[in-house]
Amino acid sequence: MHEHNHSHNTVNLPEETLALLNYMLGHNRHHAEELHELAHNLSDTEAALLHEAVEDFNRGNEKLARVLAMMKGE
Repeated sequence: MHEHNHSHNTVNLPEETLALLNYMLGHNRHHAEELHELAHNLSDTEAALLHEAVEDFNRGNEKLARVLAMMKGE
């Protein structure tokens, strides 16, 4: 695992917003993978619930990906 700081600075330029969203999507996808791997260390019931949480996380990531596509005119 890793640690990271979160900044809450306002981003004004569209290019900065695009870059930040792109970074956050990749970062979130990495976290989803980590959570999925953690499930292998849990009981069946706990793992099932964690997998549901990962699915929820992935749905959020899909929405971020759609925003990025819209911003890129795709």
